[in-house]
Amino acid sequence: MASAREMRLRIKSVKNISQVTRALEAVSAAKVRKAINALSATRSYASKAWQVLTHITNQPGGLNLHPLLTARANPQNALVIVMTADRGLAGAYNTNVIRYVLQRFDKYHLPVKYVTVGRKGRDLLLRMRKPLLADFSNIPSTPKYGAVSAIGRLVVDEFVRGEVDEVFLIYTDFVNMARQVTNLKRLLPLEMGNREGLVTDFGEHHTGPAAAYEFEPDQKDILDEMIPRFTGLQIYQAVLESQASEHAARMVAMRNATDNAKELVGALQLAYNKVRQQAITNDILDIVGGAEALAAK
Repeated sequence: MASAREMRLRIKSVKNISQVTRALEAVSAAKVRKAINALSATRSYASKAWQVLTHITNQPGGLNLHPLLTARANPQNALVIVMTADRGLAGAYNTNVIRYVLQRFDKYHLPVKYVTVGRKGRDLLLRMRKPLLADFSNIPSTPKYGAVSAIGRLVVDEFVRGEVDEVFLIYTDFVNMARQVTNLKRLLPLEMGNREGLVTDFGEHHTGPAAAYEFEPDQKDILDEMIPRFTGLQIYQAVLESQASEHAARMVAMRNATDNAKELVGALQLAYNKVRQQAITNDILDIVGGAEALAAK
């Protein structure tokens, strides 16, 4: 059995760790709220952009006005954007994403290339020798749109040049603090009329007369500007959803670690008290034994 001094040191060490995990839990809770607020701020723009795109594409021949709206007749390859975290200590968050990627695309009927957002996903895919087109790591917490716009430009350029025929997005959807769901969306070609393909539901389902728009200079030029921006916005929203999910998973993991540390401290304190009591009992027995020996003389 460990000595009383060793047990005191271990109790102190576990208490110090519990202070760290409690601080990480508080930081993660604050970052979750920031990510959710940033995500909410994108919805008004995304909703209006979706209305305009829907209005244009509902016109005769509207779906043929832009290559990002046109599905390829004979697709040859696919691109998958995988969103994970840069750091660990988030429970099963990263492994759940990679497991989902392998389930969906390990035996996909087309050759697949990957773009990773987050160091953990990059490292795991490279370890499995998956073809990696690009990596975007060290994205700041609750980033601005400009910090992730390069991802959208990359996938749009790859699709327009014909290097890839389908683009998919795998990210983690934030449901609540206790539940996060790995999700798959088809990013390109953009499927108009299918709200299920959107990262975030804008919460506006209009059933009345549609708004009338006048376009300057023309519809094609509007689409040339809006669709790449809207694609980038989808990626930006997915980054915010993933970051909120990551911080929520880390908060739960740190809370569990703190609770486990408290239980361990309690068990160690009980064991320490037993060792200390045993030492006191042994000292008393030594004193009593010594006194009886002196009295016998």
